[in-house]
Amino acid sequence: MGILGGGGVRKGFGTISAAGGRGWGGGGGGRISLNCYSKQEDVKVTLHGGPSIGCPLNAGAAGTYFDASVLSLRVGNDNITTETETPLLDFSTSPLWSNVYVENNAKVLVPLLWTRVQVRGQISILCGGSIIFGLTEYPISEFELVAEELLMSNSIIKVYGALRVAIKMLLMLNSKILVDGGGNTVVTTSVLEVRNLIVLKENSVISSNANLAVYGQGFLKLTGPGDAIKGQRLSLSQFYNVTVGPESLLQAPLDDDNSRSMVTKSLCESPVCPVDLITPPDDCHVNYTLSFSLQICRVEDIFVDGIIKGSVIHIHRARTVSVSTDGMITASELGCRTGVGMGNYSDGAGGGAGHGGRGGSGFFNGKVSKGGNKYGSADLPCELGSGTEGPNETSGRMAGGGMIVMGSDQWPLSRLTIYGTMSADGQSYVTETGNSNDTLMGGLGGGSGGTILLFLQALTLEYNSSLSVVGGYGGPYGGGGGGGGRVHFHWSKIDVGNEYVPLATINGTIIQRYA
Repeated sequence: MGILGGGGVRKGFGTISAAGGRGWGGGGGGRISLNCYSKQEDVKVTLHGGPSIGCPLNAGAAGTYFDASVLSLRVGNDNITTETETPLLDFSTSPLWSNVYVENNAKVLVPLLWTRVQVRGQISILCGGSIIFGLTEYPISEFELVAEELLMSNSIIKVYGALRVAIKMLLMLNSKILVDGGGNTVVTTSVLEVRNLIVLKENSVISSNANLAVYGQGFLKLTGPGDAIKGQRLSLSQFYNVTVGPESLLQAPLDDDNSRSMVTKSLCESPVCPVDLITPPDDCHVNYTLSFSLQICRVEDIFVDGIIKGSVIHIHRARTVSVSTDGMITASELGCRTGVGMGNYSDGAGGGAGHGGRGGSGFFNGKVSKGGNKYGSADLPCELGSGTEGPNETSGRMAGGGMIVMGSDQWPLSRLTIYGTMSADGQSYVTETGNSNDTLMGGLGGGSGGTILLFLQALTLEYNSSLSVVGGYGGPYGGGGGGGGRVHFHWSKIDVGNEYVPLATINGTIIQRYA
């Protein structure tokens, strides 16, 4: 360890070094603390890990450099590649540090069940740097991060447990924030409270396999291809604008079947309408008891040039939603794999699932399997589409369409404009099912379409746009088509007067047929 004090001016040329030594396994970098208010001329400070002869890609871990004059901590590895972390076990609370930098391939590990990192300025993770909080084997840690700004470039934050962030600005460039709750429901919701600005660019991702809430008072933008915010359940709230850029993604639940089942199971087992979707609470929060998988709440304007994808998408207390030509809001194939209107399978014949209409019957080698029953309310639909079963678990199931709800009777959407696509279609079965002796076993039925429920004051469907809840196609041999879903327009708080104003302008297509 090196400690240089005096509080004066450091002058000269050369290097202050606490670097690790070269060996079969490289030595770890040391620690430097510097206390002088000015460094003049060209003084380089280095504390990287030493090169490893036995494993060139795993040098020693980075050391630490603390500038006591400005209360700034820097962990850097001079771009030397390592898989070994630098442990940090304590962060000052009095006085607060000004900035923390993790950079140049340094890896920091905070192996604590609870910790709080609070600085007066920036937390910057740059140039291959990473921070890991918690322990892989026990993903129950809680990590709190408080700062003015969190800046990330080509870097990673990994949390085993839950993450709580309170900052003014989050800027991410080709970076990732990954939260692993371990599939444990006792882990609290991860919360990112970013007051002014969130911008993700160049394949930046915020992802959690548990509940994730992102709050703000300003602007949230996913800039382009590869940018994504994903969660088991996801809530975005209190921004004045949310922009989903070209080929970017908002998604909840995640792609695996277990994640989807956790969100949809209670809705698939009962045809009862979820009260929190029809008359939602005024506040915006996320927990395991709520029906939505993806909620956008109390956001003035929402622009979709990429994809919003979820089993139950709920947009509440928004003013306008605009979907561009390349934009998509979709709950297709994300509904029930069983459900009230499930299509059955018998001797090669797979019946389609029912919903707004009955599922088509399946026919194979003289055998008939009836399609699933019609269910739900045409007056106020709020059900997921149903799925279909196969001959065994390996053949899988076809899923029904999910549900998209915008607005409520008390808080209707001022205007919905669609140039692209909004869909809750059922899943189609497009392959043949065979036995081990290469003989055909028939085919599965298609999943039924889901629900699109819109509380509106004005609607515009532009040319080549579509609004669809189509049932899925059955298998080419023996599969019946899924029944169509339901689209419902609930016009609320319409202005009255002598002047005629059209409520809806339709140049696109609305499709709710069976397959």
